[in-house]
Amino acid sequence: MAAQATLHLTKHHGAGNDFLVLLDPEGRQPLTPAEVVALCRRRTGIGADGLVRVMAGSDRADLVMELHNADGSPAEMSGNGIRCLVQAAVVGGLVGPGPVSVLTGAGVRTVDYRVGAQPGVGYGAVDMGTASLGEELGPGDLAAALAAVSDTAVADQARWLAGELGGARHIRRVDMGNPHLVLLGEVELAGRIAQLGPVLSGSTAQGANVELVWPGPEPGALSLRVWERGVGETLACGTGTCAAAAAARSWGEVGERVAVHNPGGTLEVTLGADTVTLAGPTVLVADVTVDATVLAAVVAAGRSDLEPVPPGPQIEPAVTGPAGEPGPDRDAQALEPRR
Repeated sequence: MAAQATLHLTKHHGAGNDFLVLLDPEGRQPLTPAEVVALCRRRTGIGADGLVRVMAGSDRADLVMELHNADGSPAEMSGNGIRCLVQAAVVGGLVGPGPVSVLTGAGVRTVDYRVGAQPGVGYGAVDMGTASLGEELGPGDLAAALAAVSDTAVADQARWLAGELGGARHIRRVDMGNPHLVLLGEVELAGRIAQLGPVLSGSTAQGANVELVWPGPEPGALSLRVWERGVGETLACGTGTCAAAAAARSWGEVGERVAVHNPGGTLEVTLGADTVTLAGPTVLVADVTVDATVLAAVVAAGRSDLEPVPPGPQIEPAVTGPAGEPGPDRDAQALEPRR
């Protein structure tokens, strides 16, 4: 972090997927991975699934997004993170409501943002680009992929996965500008997210986000639990929601418009011919001021403990509200320490 007396952040969430946002239009406050880890830690920091740094745009876009996972690693794109970014930029006066273009690691994305009726609440619909569908996979394919990036024999991986993935009807990779692995089964499969997530995330060298998806509860809808690389299990994932909807449509499970029930709330996906749109509410949780010397001390104290942020306890699937509306107790869930 550049020499500053204080660091001013805001905290937001979309369906419980929470982010710290740093408005840095002049690009003078870069953060180190160690600082990101310290800020995102649930019990010894502020707590968040990720941190977004916002810089002024250029001729390509209104704003620039620099996205970090909770473990300090960079990420290409976050559907909830970019919606939180635009809310922060509107609140901070960098841009006005309406269409806002943002340059991300996955290219330029446009968020159509409007201010909600309740204080601190907004609504954002983001053009997520195309969903690139990979080939249909089986447990044997995943076993080979895991063996290719680890020292474990293919046969050992295949035996383990055959037992664990017996309830998966379909498996497919999806690229949303970042990598996803979507598995469709029943709710019992999703109950093993803590065991399957970190293993399946390692099926590619760069890591993948893993979505365990099941139909319902209403016709034409989906429910999911997600394991995000560099974070662990989260209450929601925007790109994962889009990946799940696109994969499910390819399997004939859903139509063009899909309500996807994340544990932290419901997000709406529209699967167009050329793009995927993700929509839902964003909530401003808090303004945060961090003393630079305090942050430096926290980083120094934690330098021997900069492993990826450990996953929290298993999250039971929550009953959520109608598409695009907060589910009950979502804000309380988002503020509880999960790791």
